Amino acid sequence: MKAMVFNKPGQALVLSSLPVPVPSAEQVLIRVTACGICRTDLHIVDGELPSPKFPLIPGHEIIGIVESVGEAVKNIQPGELVGVAWLGHTCGKCKFCLRGQENLCDNALFTGYTMDGGLAEYTVAYAAFCIKLPQQFAAAAFAPFMCAGLIGYRAYQFIPDSFVNIGLYGFGAAAHILAQIAVMQGKRIFAFTRPGDKPTQQFARSLGAVWSGGSDQPPPEPLDACILFAPAGELVPKALSDCVKGGVVICGGIHMSDIPSFPYRLLWEERQVRSIANLTRKDADDFFRTIQHDCPETSVELFTLQDTNLAMDKLRRGDIKGAAVVVMDLNG
Repeated sequence: MKAMVFNKPGQALVLSSLPVPVPSAEQVLIRVTACGICRTDLHIVDGELPSPKFPLIPGHEIIGIVESVGEAVKNIQPGELVGVAWLGHTCGKCKFCLRGQENLCDNALFTGYTMDGGLAEYTVAYAAFCIKLPQQFAAAAFAPFMCAGLIGYRAYQFIPDSFVNIGLYGFGAAAHILAQIAVMQGKRIFAFTRPGDKPTQQFARSLGAVWSGGSDQPPPEPLDACILFAPAGELVPKALSDCVKGGVVICGGIHMSDIPSFPYRLLWEERQVRSIANLTRKDADDFFRTIQHDCPETSVELFTLQDTNLAMDKLRRGDIKGAAVVVMDLNG
């Protein structure tokens, strides 16, 4: 099979020919049809996340068809459409798993980080962590749901239902999905982009944002909550200053630059700062239940497997409107 392999931080992925992987008793073999490229993939390849598996096939926004199943797998059959997300396996025994926080499992495995992912023609995944998908989600455009959609939705669930004015810092894959869900639920979205990025600001308004501007600008009215998808720690004090009393600032990425010191008055009056770590299988259930009837559209740019490095470069530069997705049969 063809696969994009990560061998050393800071180096481009290498298109390689590898044997088709063999699933263990609890795994399934998946023929990958599409795999989104997430900002977390950039953090891994650029050496910002420690201790990845080497060599590694990145990619954790996977859609594919089950080709075969391990002998212990009972709940998935060959031919079924599945998605595979970032959380690849948990122990089920540590204190976090036992209290319903499997996203914090001490012994977790992560797709495209500590186990091989989906930037390949085939991959294996633990059956218990595969997401069965209705056929309506077979299109490559839905691959970003597997991380951008899920992480954005997990972050969104920590905002109280009564909050209306929501700021989204960084309007990429996650924000452009979440904005549509929030607007459908009656929220008012304020989108913050890189200063001067007029095309992305217009893109945000086209998806229902009531205002969009640079991250260096104040919103036209105070916000109830903010979600930061941009990995820039200096935006945390800015977001706090944009929030009303009792507001919440949620850091939605796996990696962020250091947060600078800021005066206590920005945190006072019961404002909160919290992070989001990974996701749970319940997040996936809740997300797909929510979008079952009112499904957000995704804006994607499609790439062939051999053009994965090009896609990553464009994502680094901020030249992708929405999300980048690698499609295995784009030329076929």
